[in-house]
Amino acid sequence: METQLVKSIDNGDESNTKKLHIVMFPWLAFGHIIPFLELSKFIARKGHKISFISTPRNIDRLPKIPSEFSNSITFVKIPLPKIDGLPKDAEATIDIITSEEMTYLKKAMDGMEKDVTNFLEKNCPDWIIQDFAQYWLAPISAKLGISRIFYGIINAWFISFLGSFDNMINTNNCTSPPKLEDFLVPPKWVPFETKAAYRLHEARWMVESSQKNVSGVSDMYRNGVTIEGANAIIIRHCNEFEGQWLKLLEDLHHMPVLPTGLMPPIVESSSDEKNESWISIKEWLDEKPKGSVVYVALGSEVTVGQSEINELARGLELSGSPFFWVLRKSSRLGNIDPIVLPNGFEERTKGQGIVWKSWAPQMKILSHKSIGGFLTHCGWSSTIEGLMFGHPLIMLPFLVDQGLNARILEDKGVGVEVPRNEENGSYTSNSVANSVKLVMVGNDGKLIREKAKEMRGIFGNKELQDKYIENLINFLENHRKVKN
Repeated sequence: METQLVKSIDNGDESNTKKLHIVMFPWLAFGHIIPFLELSKFIARKGHKISFISTPRNIDRLPKIPSEFSNSITFVKIPLPKIDGLPKDAEATIDIITSEEMTYLKKAMDGMEKDVTNFLEKNCPDWIIQDFAQYWLAPISAKLGISRIFYGIINAWFISFLGSFDNMINTNNCTSPPKLEDFLVPPKWVPFETKAAYRLHEARWMVESSQKNVSGVSDMYRNGVTIEGANAIIIRHCNEFEGQWLKLLEDLHHMPVLPTGLMPPIVESSSDEKNESWISIKEWLDEKPKGSVVYVALGSEVTVGQSEINELARGLELSGSPFFWVLRKSSRLGNIDPIVLPNGFEERTKGQGIVWKSWAPQMKILSHKSIGGFLTHCGWSSTIEGLMFGHPLIMLPFLVDQGLNARILEDKGVGVEVPRNEENGSYTSNSVANSVKLVMVGNDGKLIREKAKEMRGIFGNKELQDKYIENLINFLENHRKVKN
């Protein structure tokens, strides 16, 4: 039985206004779970029912959602099978330490197949919106007559960089697997000029992702099979910023590609006002001149080595710029290594900056008038949050799409990438200091600061970005599956 999508015809019945049941099933990483949840809220506000699948521990760690969604978003807890090689109680990427454990997490997620299938059989949803890792899900959904969407929570250039789904699938069993040099230049299928390419130290991760691991398949294979089995792709991107990548994505996969827009988050005006941490942070920021402070945060998924922390600390000190550095100890299970700053660093920089070692409200900080730049790992969510306030970027990428983001954003003139050793990715305190000074105060950085401010018109334009969500919801409402 083959299932295909057709556009509903408004013939006077209620087919176009039928309330949908949509299953959301993200990969087990909070950098994926949260964007899936935010998209769920947009869809639920239109009256549709959402079933949000994840593991019990992950669902219990989610921020409490507003009461308006109590009848429209249901969290479905499906246990993660216990397997050898995965630490006890590890249910998300923040709970693990090594790349090998990451492959065991994918293997454990594969073990959710039976329970997920049972849920789908009992509930018969209209759509399932899924992540890259569950390559086994599309055939099950198709057999049950459920329409499928692949949701790329990052931008169009990363998915396009991987090529067609055939290209991704073939990495799993081809006799000539991808080599390091394949990732050091823009792919041959990109028809326009671009700086999108990996550095040598980053390319090793890409090669590893194209090789079979303990789960029996490669990450690229998972991605390729998932896209091949989808009826459409949705992606956190917009036509106003590097729109040619969306067209390329459509050309590569020959299916509808619907941008969700950038989904800029809302800065809550009152929720943190009585929070002691925010009160303390705000008092410190209020004392600094407008646009003088560089905000430093490298995301929750990046594990920064001791030597990298040392060079970053010394670089911030040498820059002379005021800084607010969020440096939280990793929550990964078993990680007992303390955060150690260079000897005397905090005393020497007491009047210049602050190292914040606990939770900090990133959006509230970025929206403060004293912030003038953002030193970031270039995760896509953080990039959006920085540019929606017009902050120029000092970029220090580590994983996955972050290197490509840095190349393209630097080419767009909205930031600079901290120079690094091509071979091992190391950087020096001088390279950090020079990058910070250029972006924050240098005459040569004036154009960068101006370009970044211009980005508010795209990244911070909620009305513009919400139109993409409206278009996506219309697509979901007005396309129906038919069975031949």
